[in-house]
Amino acid sequence: MASSLYSNTQHIDFASVLAMNDPGMVSMFQALIASGLEGFLGCTAVVYETALVDFFENASVRDGVIISTVAGQLVEISEEWFAETFELPVDGLADVSEMPKETIFDAKSIVSMSGEPVILSGLKSQMKIHYRLLCEIMAKSIYVKAGSFNAITVEKFSLKKMVTPGTKQAKGFAFQISLLLANVPNLELGESSEFPSSKILTEKTVHRYIAVIDKSGA
Repeated sequence: MASSLYSNTQHIDFASVLAMNDPGMVSMFQALIASGLEGFLGCTAVVYETALVDFFENASVRDGVIISTVAGQLVEISEEWFAETFELPVDGLADVSEMPKETIFDAKSIVSMSGEPVILSGLKSQMKIHYRLLCEIMAKSIYVKAGSFNAITVEKFSLKKMVTPGTKQAKGFAFQISLLLANVPNLELGESSEFPSSKILTEKTVHRYIAVIDKSGA
């Protein structure tokens, strides 16, 4: 059962990746921290599987709040509580269409291997390797899309998708939801388990990622 909860997520050991001898990769991870995503992507990697099964089986979204029962106890998760727990930035642009065209053009040029702007439907192989990894982190851990990802995605976070059983997005928030449940007073969570090491980005796994890309010739 555990693997079904982890199929679309990625955890980051920031202390490990920031110690890499790779300025491009280090700069990318520093940008994630500066963006306010360190608490979300690098939170405590502990999973309460029994509680999560209860949560997903009973969850629904009403008036923008997740309502569920875990071990017979009512649990409510609002967007405000979610953002506050992980210190997520909540101010700023709501849609990429609001950004100036020249800013988008510059961004698509910066991430490109060739210097020519990547296109929205382009393959990640057009991107510099640290931006390719950034794209995968964002797609799997923030947007939680399936299969191949566009070079730049504009999907928005959705509470409803996050708790809809069987969806890719629901399978991407296991340890964040688990941490939220751990903060509910007097809630019986059952035994905990460590998050699978294969899903944690460390200096070692990032180097493995680079080696696989190099081997493929992409």
